[in-house]
Amino acid sequence: MSPKQQRGEATVERLLTTALRVYADSGRQGFTVNAVTAASGVSLGSLYHHFGSFDGLAAALYIRCTERLYGEVVDALSRTRTARTGVRAAVTAYLRFTEEHPDAALFIHASACSGHLVAHADRIREAREPFLTALAAWTRPLVEAGEIAPTPAPLVEALVIGPAAETARRWLCDAHEVDLARATRILPDRVWRSLRPE
Repeated sequence: MSPKQQRGEATVERLLTTALRVYADSGRQGFTVNAVTAASGVSLGSLYHHFGSFDGLAAALYIRCTERLYGEVVDALSRTRTARTGVRAAVTAYLRFTEEHPDAALFIHASACSGHLVAHADRIREAREPFLTALAAWTRPLVEAGEIAPTPAPLVEALVIGPAAETARRWLCDAHEVDLARATRILPDRVWRSLRPE
């Protein structure tokens, strides 16, 4: 890699890291191009060179955060042998990621419906595809073996990830509303019950 490419990668890393910190410190209202460039020391021209727009930076940050989250969920699934332990591991991994990386989790949950991401919906969908493929590959043989009730793949995702995501969102918005440790003890088995065969 040439020195110029190394500098470019370092700039991209600085912008993404700073953007996440700005969002965590200032919320949606303070998440502006001026705040990110001022905090990072990177020029507006450089930001546009690497990301095309501020929305492009926000989309890249969203993709990075979701890839890390889904990577942990898929990794947890891959280490299990049964449907029940897999569901438990996936839910637990999601909640653990939220607790260990609250800034990234907050950006994911608060940005999901953000105007910043609309123009990059195709890129975001592409970035999610490996996760959906891995989840479907994990689910298919378990459905065939009768360990999981026949359920369309998108609904498996909704049943496994949906409750964990909503619990995470509530904890991120108001830690007093949800006890994350208690949720981690209770939720995995409740989610498993929604998928097990009758």
